[in-house]
Amino acid sequence: MSKQNYDTKLSLLESMLSENALPPRTPIDVVVQEAENLYVWIQEDKEALTNIGLDWDTYAEDLPIRAGACRYAQGVWMKERYDREDAVKVWNAKSPDAYTFRNDLLADLRFAFRKRSDLIARVRAIADGSGDADMIQDLVDISVLAKANTAELTTINYDMTRFDQAEQQADELAELLGKANGAILDNSKAKDIRDKAYTHLKEAIDEIRDTGKHLFRKHPERYQGYISRYNR
Repeated sequence: MSKQNYDTKLSLLESMLSENALPPRTPIDVVVQEAENLYVWIQEDKEALTNIGLDWDTYAEDLPIRAGACRYAQGVWMKERYDREDAVKVWNAKSPDAYTFRNDLLADLRFAFRKRSDLIARVRAIADGSGDADMIQDLVDISVLAKANTAELTTINYDMTRFDQAEQQADELAELLGKANGAILDNSKAKDIRDKAYTHLKEAIDEIRDTGKHLFRKHPERYQGYISRYNR
């Protein structure tokens, strides 16, 4: 049901301005459960609430749909978040070996091409630069250079499959780094939609609670149903 609610609301959420979306200050599971509890509580007060201006269809009837969409959006974001955090761990584990592999390949090319000043200049150009993205590009550039100049490598009986490994590693590491960087930046679309879904839900909750608290300000037995137990 939450998935259906999410699909129902997705186009609306995507159209909302990101700068108007609020990051939740209360755990999403608490917010959603309180919204569902509130929906049950207000049924008894429908006539009284609508008599003082509550738009029942917009806020009350839509409350379970907003809650379901928010619950599902949270799940989507959490999955992506954990996938990205896992990518950071894997990157941290694999990248040192990738740097070592790159450096070893460069050293091997310097030896193989030592009598070719033109090729040594190209190896030197590849070795320039720093950073993770540069290292990944180096693996590709090394492979391209080596495969275009096999004679010198054949002379030293070099294992040419290492350059296939370099290309494969570059592809895998590029994808991994993209996911890892996403975790560090934490600016994903999934989080943006989650924040919008929370804001959309909070709008309905606030409208209902404000109306109910005013209506039942002198009736504590009904008033209590319009207060957040978590915040209280």
